[in-house]
Amino acid sequence: MMTESAPMPALFIGHGNPLNAIEETVYAAAWRAAAASIPRPTAILCVSAHWETEGTFVTAMEQPKTIHDFYGFPDALYQVQYPAPGSRSLAERVRQLVASTAVRLDDGYSWGLDHGAWSVLRRMYPRADIPTVQLSLDRTQHLRFHYDLGAELAALRNEGVLIVGSGNIVHNLRLLQWDAAEPYPWAAEFDRQAAELILAGEHDRLVAYPALGEAARLSIPTTEHYLPLLYVLALQEPGEAVSFFAEGLPLGSISMRSLRIG
Repeated sequence: MMTESAPMPALFIGHGNPLNAIEETVYAAAWRAAAASIPRPTAILCVSAHWETEGTFVTAMEQPKTIHDFYGFPDALYQVQYPAPGSRSLAERVRQLVASTAVRLDDGYSWGLDHGAWSVLRRMYPRADIPTVQLSLDRTQHLRFHYDLGAELAALRNEGVLIVGSGNIVHNLRLLQWDAAEPYPWAAEFDRQAAELILAGEHDRLVAYPALGEAARLSIPTTEHYLPLLYVLALQEPGEAVSFFAEGLPLGSISMRSLRIG
């Protein structure tokens, strides 16, 4: 059992282009600064957009592999390794805390750390010396399920665990423009609307995002990059501070907005 401490902040990180893992960008700098501003975690639980499953899984292997789950990028990106140790004890703790669904341990090396996790963590903790596990996204479940599951993880914050959601509030790859000088108006509209709702603590409206209109639906054509945000928002206690430590809308249809709870 982990020792009690002051609540660890929780982070949602807009990870965007995988090249942020190796190029010196304003986003990489913001992720480093975010890590420097919080206590050193005893362990990290990452909810990444890039591990979708049927059912809920958590990695429990001793040494998670680095997964290069993308294509068409420079060779240097495929050479990156992030050899953080795993933590079976944290995986077991997650399974203990979650009552709403069965959480299965992935100790057979079918997964590891995908780029939603390592691309940001290698900027935050480059020594890769903090035990790290990933929690999957059950693609068969509804939006409220994911928010409620996130809330069940709240006790981890009092045990020194950093919970990181990694995705993008706006993520429409079908309409991405590599040479975009400005974001699509709908992307800017929803990014701004989501920010306002986050600051106002209006989580129910963010969970039910399709009701927010056409800009929301264009910004979230599929849910996997949006769901990690819901896990992090669910961890916010009444009156607890929330702040943004990165933002921007590169490529026309990607929001890099990142936030801190606590």
